[in-house]
Amino acid sequence: MIVFFPTYARRVPGGWSAAVAGMVVRPLPERSRRRVLAVAVLRRLLELEDEQLASEVFRRRAESFLFQRVAGRRVTITLGGRRFAAGQSDRSGHFRAELDLDEEFVAGLAPPGRDRRLAYAAVLDDGDEDALPEPPAGAVHLVDADGMSVISDIDDTVKVSNVANRRELLRNTLLREFAAVPGMPDAYRRWHEAGATFHYVSASPWQLSESLCTFLTAAGLPAGSMHLKLFRLKDSTPLGRLPSRKRSKRRTIEQIMGDFPQRRFLLVGDSGERDPEVYASVARRRPAQVAGILIRQVESRASRSKVRTRLERLARRLPEGMLRVFTAADELDATPAS
Repeated sequence: MIVFFPTYARRVPGGWSAAVAGMVVRPLPERSRRRVLAVAVLRRLLELEDEQLASEVFRRRAESFLFQRVAGRRVTITLGGRRFAAGQSDRSGHFRAELDLDEEFVAGLAPPGRDRRLAYAAVLDDGDEDALPEPPAGAVHLVDADGMSVISDIDDTVKVSNVANRRELLRNTLLREFAAVPGMPDAYRRWHEAGATFHYVSASPWQLSESLCTFLTAAGLPAGSMHLKLFRLKDSTPLGRLPSRKRSKRRTIEQIMGDFPQRRFLLVGDSGERDPEVYASVARRRPAQVAGILIRQVESRASRSKVRTRLERLARRLPEGMLRVFTAADELDATPAS
């Protein structure tokens, strides 16, 4: 089976360059040793009772991690009646390709307007030329060359995660339905209505991409491209390193900004991890593109005074007013930036 990742397309001479991406996986057999061990570790980490282990939420979320990645499979994308080669899945099961699409073809699939996106499907090359593709499940968001974009973190920025408390983070990830940070969907919808597009850049693992897309829709948050973290069960105990240091976050953000050099960007995150430092670094390297930085102050392992000092120090290194700290969504402006 194929899990698709939401991506974006950018304008190029004569049309669009559209990224498609996903992961080729195979569910672990019900009684396989890897599945049994993984569930046992999760049970110990979370101190689960039998009732919790059997809950619908746990089973659904755990299934997102209980699979084998399949390498070396050739992937063919089907879009608007055409087929495009997307290469082979790599060692981690991932694949990614850039499709060159002409303007007329794209306009026929996604007429001009707001929230333009392309839906595509894929097939795996099993030597069966008559194999039917899976129903369209991949999404490519069409982003114009200029305008305003919001680059947003997810955990503790728009979704209640409590990253500072590993036990609570795991419970919020595996045992509870995802919940939106109060007021943030309203703020994001206002920005969206003002014309902003969205890119969600997070340290959450790719395995949660489908659950996170469902959450965005249910919470009323705008859809957008998603850029998550590679995570493998063999890298550590299951989810044990979920609150990562986001080493690649700056590179991902700068890649997005580089693809849209004429757009301006609002960077939204929280104080719990390294968002302020990452965003400040980006702003110093690309000052003309950063419209502002918004940091939601959350509870963390550090004291409030230490967090406040840390944020004030970063703000002094940036143009006055660029970095703003808020605690509640109603403190945010109606538009993403002036």
